[in-house]
Parts: sequence; structure tokens; C-alpha cells
Amino acid sequence: MTRYGSFPGARPRRLRTTPTMRRMVAETRLHPADLILPAFVREGIDAPAEIGSMPGVYQHTRDSLKKAAAEAAEAGVSGIMLFGVPLEEKKDGAGTVGTDPDGILQVALRDVRAEVGDDLLVMSDLCLDEFTDHGHCGVLDEQGRVDNDATLERYAEMAQVQADAGAHVVGPSGMMDGQIGVVRDALDQIGREDVAILAYTAKYSSAFFGPFREAVASSLKGDRKTYQQDPANTREALRELALDLEEGADMVMVKPAGPYLDILARVADASDVPVAAYQISGEYAMIEAAAERGWIDRDQAIMESLTGIKRAGASMILTYWATEVARRLG
Repeated sequence: MTRYGSFPGARPRRLRTTPTMRRMVAETRLHPADLILPAFVREGIDAPAEIGSMPGVYQHTRDSLKKAAAEAAEAGVSGIMLFGVPLEEKKDGAGTVGTDPDGILQVALRDVRAEVGDDLLVMSDLCLDEFTDHGHCGVLDEQGRVDNDATLERYAEMAQVQADAGAHVVGPSGMMDGQIGVVRDALDQIGREDVAILAYTAKYSSAFFGPFREAVASSLKGDRKTYQQDPANTREALRELALDLEEGADMVMVKPAGPYLDILARVADASDVPVAAYQISGEYAMIEAAAERGWIDRDQAIMESLTGIKRAGASMILTYWATEVARRLG
């Protein structure tokens, strides 16, 4: 073995000696502009309601949602993704409150857009699951299966209503085949070529969605395995990516984030549009629960998890810690 001076000659630890050194040579950097805040607005409540399985996250009133949006904008967060929680009695098989111009989600979109203007991208979840009495992401056929093509008709109407309510970006999240092309056509038909589509391209059927079901007061019985992706599959995600890009997606997403960093990296390598990742409710809940028990350092775990998502290739990250982290980074 050839030696050059003292052994070992290569000492990578020299670049780890101080916080300033580590900061200078860091290969991955988080920025407030990378972050998008998911937020829930619930009809019929007069005070924010904390979500039991997601401590620190709330079902907002219209007023508290406007405040949360303003705080996110002030912190430098790029966007807010809105989810509506209607009164239980307003749910039906077709999720009609989801396309009612006076439904809770559309009202919230108008509220937030009036509050923040263009200082924060106002994004809207485009799906029926919060509004159906069966909790699925689409309408059902006579056999109780999700009817893909009938659901697309509902998504087209929903896209137009959300655009009219002020959404800068719509996020079709139901994993219906052809949803991006139908939504793009629907928006263009009403002259809303300016509204962007964030495609939920690789949305896996995940156990980590559990706390989200509480957050949106889901009526789901059973699962969504017939339309969300199988956690075992990679090539399927790349096929979905190719289809979404062909249909006109402006941005694409992998969801969940942490358990699917390999998928995120593959999608980022193959995509010619910005790539988002959604750090979902179960990912949030695990860190908060472990930190509450003193098992991990909460702040360090949050930053490490987000850095890992960014390092894997995400241009944007949807996280319930968006405003908190943006303030810390700022």
C-alpha cells in the first residue's frame, strides 16, 4: 500500500470539524420556498379543533385558516394545500358538496385568496373522498366499485369550481386513470389556462394515511387498494409519471415521502417538471409521538426527515411543519 505522508492521507472528517465548515460544504439545503403547508378547514365549528393523532395540527375555522395562511406567507412558505371537511349530513354518494360553489372548500379558497392574494400559492385538493358518504375518492358503480370514468366527470366539474374560487393550483389526488388530461381540458374550456396542475402521480396505498382520515373525518370503510398504488411496485410509478406528463401535468408528486424515497429519486431523475413529495400525517405523527416520549430529539428529527426528502430529489415538500420550519430557516 502506497502512503503519502502520514496515514491516513485522506481525512474526510476535516470537512466536518465545525458547524460553519459543515454548513459551507452541505450538499443539500432546505429553504422556506421549498415548503407547502397542508391545511384543513371544517364546516360548523367556532374554534380550531386539534386533531388527536396529529398534535399541533388543527381543523380550522374560516377565520383561523386565514390567519394560518397569512402566517405561512409571512414565513416564506410557497403554498398552502387546502382540504375541506363538510358537515356529515352534507355528504352523499356523488360528493356534491365538493362541487357546490358554496361548499366549505370553495368558500375557504375564496377566503384564503382574498387574505393572501398572490403572496402564497393557494392550492386545492381535487378529490371526492372528503365529501362522499362512502369515503372513496370517486363515485361508485352498481357493484360498489369506484367508477373511473364517471369519477372523471366529477373531477372536471370540481376543477372548474375550484379555479373559479381562486385556486392557483389544483391537486388531483384520486389516482383515477386519465384524471390529469380531463382536468386540464376542463380548466382550458373555461379559459383558466393559468391554473397549474400538481399531479398526485405516485400515491401509494399506505398505512401512514391513518391520522389524515381523522383530520378529514373520513367515512371510508375498507381501503383504496384498487386505485392507489401497491407499495411493492416501482415501475408502476414511472408508468404513471409518463402518463401524467403526457396529459399535461405541470408538477408531479410522490406520496407518502419518507417510506418512498427510492421512488421519489426515480421520479425526480425521470421528470422534466418540478417534483413534490408529501410528508404525510403518519410520518408527522410518528415523530411527534416519539419526541413526546423523549425517545428522539424532535427538532433534529424534523429537519433530518425533510433534508432526506429534499436530498432524494423533491423540489417542493408538503409538510405540516412548513410554517415552523420556514421560520427556523429564515
